[in-house]
Amino acid sequence: MSTTSTKWTDLKYNVGFGNHFASEALEGALPAHMNNPQQCNYGLYCEQLSGTAFTLPRHSNQRTWFYRILPPVLHEQYKEINNGDIVNDFSDQTLTPQQLRWQPMALPKNTDKIDFIQGWHTMAGAGEPTMKAGMAVHMYAANVSMGDKAFYNSDGDLLIVPQQGALKITTEMGKLLVSPHEICVIQRGIRFNVEVDGPVRGYILEVYNRHFVLPDLGPIGANGLANPRDFESPVAWYEDRDVDYTIVGKFGGKLFTAQMKHSPFDVVAWHGNYVPYKYNLDHFCTMNSVNYDHPDPSIYTVLTCQTDEPGCAVADFVIFPPRWMVQEKTFRPPYYHRNCMSEFMGMIYGHYDAKAEGFVPGGASLHSVDSAHGPDATTFENASKADLKPFYFDGGLAFMFESSYLMKLTKYGLNCPQNEKDYWKCWQPLTKHFNPLKKNP
Repeated sequence: MSTTSTKWTDLKYNVGFGNHFASEALEGALPAHMNNPQQCNYGLYCEQLSGTAFTLPRHSNQRTWFYRILPPVLHEQYKEINNGDIVNDFSDQTLTPQQLRWQPMALPKNTDKIDFIQGWHTMAGAGEPTMKAGMAVHMYAANVSMGDKAFYNSDGDLLIVPQQGALKITTEMGKLLVSPHEICVIQRGIRFNVEVDGPVRGYILEVYNRHFVLPDLGPIGANGLANPRDFESPVAWYEDRDVDYTIVGKFGGKLFTAQMKHSPFDVVAWHGNYVPYKYNLDHFCTMNSVNYDHPDPSIYTVLTCQTDEPGCAVADFVIFPPRWMVQEKTFRPPYYHRNCMSEFMGMIYGHYDAKAEGFVPGGASLHSVDSAHGPDATTFENASKADLKPFYFDGGLAFMFESSYLMKLTKYGLNCPQNEKDYWKCWQPLTKHFNPLKKNP
């Protein structure tokens, strides 16, 4: 048994978004000026992982070449296992226009041993993965590491948002330490393992179509929002362990498992642009109004996965970070709104400026297509009378998974004890202020 020794606190990363990286843990493990030599150095096997069709245009083509100790084909037969609360086919799930909100998912009890994959609970989604059309929202809560078990997802890319507890993620390309305030994306087909040091909780956005990209900046110009240089990808790391290892794959919405006799994290070198990455949300360069009106939340988009219609997303990942609020003559919190998109929101820390109470870290809400939503009564009254001095909003970090699809609710999402059945009541104290005899406030 041998490993390359890297402490989680000493990890190094490749920097940049969408770059073609080359990384080797042993000098000379990467072949020079070619991909698949007749014999690889160090007796390694060559393997390619495709993230897109071979024939996509060069600017959107994604793949990575691995140089590994043993190929992943060396495993026993797959067997289907129980999905638990993971759902990917939403044809028989529930549609409702009702506004919904959930309290934080309960952390596993000390007597329970729940790893990252066992702790998934699908809340809502649309479409189904065999046609590569749709998306799903999951929440997770776990308290133990995965051990000698790896997971890969053939159905889509995973955007993981930790809310409590860091995730120590080992991938075939190397290691990522992902803490609250950070996110990571692990694309379809990439095998990974998650270690934890205690209870963890967070959110997962899964997209069946395409891959996440940075949004176009348009009139903003060349800079701003999430800067490409702040994205980090792993460097090569490998272990040579002959051990009973379990591979779990999600394929067409079902879970399958197969046994191997060696660790799948045996990639000594790799090169390509199909690579997992992480991003620190505190580095987001916020754009905002500096004179009047509340701008659309699209100016806070970190990543997007687009449909065939330009500007219309399978899913956007949008954040609401600390920022200066300086608008004049303006109702500064989010306005009342009916959206042609579905909005699934989560809270990483603090509070959300559209809800005075109730929307808490680890919680979530869903406002579906054309479902009216906006500030609760207390927030509306306070913001309508607030002194509009410039101030720095540092009260919290919320985010939104916004999708053009009508999300269906899973049985778990509808019936779990965290579902606030009376969430709709937060708007009922709103009163009529109309006075036809008084034109101005």
